[in-house]
Amino acid sequence: MIRTLAITPEGEVRTGLPLEQIVLADYAWIWADFSQPTAQENLLLDTYFHFHPLAIEDCMHTLQRPKLDYYEDVQFFVLHALNEMTLDAEEIDLFLSKRYLVTYHQQQKKEMEEAWELVQMEIDGRENWSGGPVAAAYTVMDKLVDNYFPSLYALEDELAELESRGGSESVEELMGQVFGLRGRLLKLRRTIVPMRDLMYRIVNSQHVQSNNEERVYFGDIYDHLLKLTDMIEVDREMTADLRDSYISLNSNRMNSIMKTLTVITTVFMPLTLIAGIYGMNFRVMPELDWHYGYFGVLLLMLVLGLGMFRWFRRSGWFK
Repeated sequence: MIRTLAITPEGEVRTGLPLEQIVLADYAWIWADFSQPTAQENLLLDTYFHFHPLAIEDCMHTLQRPKLDYYEDVQFFVLHALNEMTLDAEEIDLFLSKRYLVTYHQQQKKEMEEAWELVQMEIDGRENWSGGPVAAAYTVMDKLVDNYFPSLYALEDELAELESRGGSESVEELMGQVFGLRGRLLKLRRTIVPMRDLMYRIVNSQHVQSNNEERVYFGDIYDHLLKLTDMIEVDREMTADLRDSYISLNSNRMNSIMKTLTVITTVFMPLTLIAGIYGMNFRVMPELDWHYGYFGVLLLMLVLGLGMFRWFRRSGWFK
């Protein structure tokens, strides 16, 4: 589907015009949004707009890394939206010129709907709206970045809840949840950090078709991405601390178990030695003929075992 937003030189807004019927010279600028386009509609990127073949190829083959390419009087942006359910990145391509803005995406995105409605409201509500394709492009980028925050806030709430539960669950369950959180934070980081680098390039580039006033708005998006990056790094450090704490807790429990087993083994070692000695089949063992020999050996083993147990306890092995 292709939808169009055409602004006449007098500031009148016309929507729903077939793209093939729009003559660019008759309008101040237009916005064409390719949403889940068909193969026939994809051809208009070449036949109508005459975009560079490499840019068109990038649109067809997803998922590209966020980037900015220059093609004569057109800037080509690869942006990443965020799937709120899976936290996977979804590509949105953007062509920016003085006369038009073209957005291309193969998934239906609510951020694009919000940006479309906001730009249309801004134009309808203000006479001689000074914004143009650059302002519309800023609106799209701003909506994409704003949608990163709810997903990260949800992960932070889950992390806070995990910390508050403490040791109410087994270490295995807690470790699984911590590693799950780290995996989702890594997904967010893979989306946000490249977008941050792209926005830094936009803010500092002299080729992007924007004036100093408009660069301030792109700088605001860059600040948001910096904030998101810092939040992710802090959350990753917190999950690393939780992971190390659980590993230490598990190690302490294992050491306690090994200490108990060591004490038991040590207590039974001399008793096993005594039993082994009297289990040998030698004829000359005078104490075997003693009437109370069996009970005497049992008493010796009992005293020896209790004595060692008391000594270990006084030495702090059971604390």
